[in-house]
Amino acid sequence: MKVFNLKEMKVYPYEERNKNVFFKKDNFKTRLIELSIGEKLPDCIMHENVIFYVIKGEVNVKINDKEATIKEGDCLISGPANFSLWSENGVRILGIQINDINTNKGDTI
Repeated sequence: MKVFNLKEMKVYPYEERNKNVFFKKDNFKTRLIELSIGEKLPDCIMHENVIFYVIKGEVNVKINDKEATIKEGDCLISGPANFSLWSENGVRILGIQINDINTNKGDTI
């Protein structure tokens, strides 16, 4: 068993994002994502199922053609999709990527 303090852990910039992966198994990995005020992540295609839990702040998310704002305490769950994330006020997110080892496909919720 390992306990992680998600509010205290160091978060590296996007260019060093692999350092933000703090737990990894065959079919899933967890990482912290932090965006400063006005920061945007490059758009990406996620081939995995994704869970975002907002630890602090809020973030705007566009998944395929649907947009939402998720705030502290909110949890977003999606299947593979095109993702855009940007924050007007800053945010810290727990991101969990889960591979469907049977089909590697999922439904966008």
